[in-house]
Amino acid sequence: MLKIRLKRLGAKKAPTYRVIVINSTTKREGKPIEELGYYNPKTKDMKLNKASAEAWISKGAQPTDTVKYLIANCNADGSLNYKKSETVKLSKKAIAKKAAEEEAKKAEEEAKKAEAEAAKAAEEAAKAEPEAPAEEAAPEA
Repeated sequence: MLKIRLKRLGAKKAPTYRVIVINSTTKREGKPIEELGYYNPKTKDMKLNKASAEAWISKGAQPTDTVKYLIANCNADGSLNYKKSETVKLSKKAIAKKAAEEEAKKAEEEAKKAEAEAAKAAEEAAKAEPEAPAEEAAPEA
């Protein structure tokens, strides 16, 4: 069975990979049938012959999960369309602190709404009260 997978190159802790088509029983650094491109995960630099990769897939070659991702996120010119993750991983203490701040904010907003409703009720009561005493005061005068 043919596989489209990564062949590791580069120094220790500085990997670079070549995207290759190879027999599934061959070693990771074995001789490939065809080299389709390269990928550097540190710099997110990639060059891939997407048409050739899709041709091999149509012939029955099975891409690995990483290669599937690279092919799916490849531009027409073969470069990687990398989307940086905007989520920030927080510690348990930071998550708890953030949740407490959000609860405090919600409580503050609810207090403001209640205060505004009380002010409206007071205004309506104030509008209703002057009319009633004015009518009562007129017959006395």
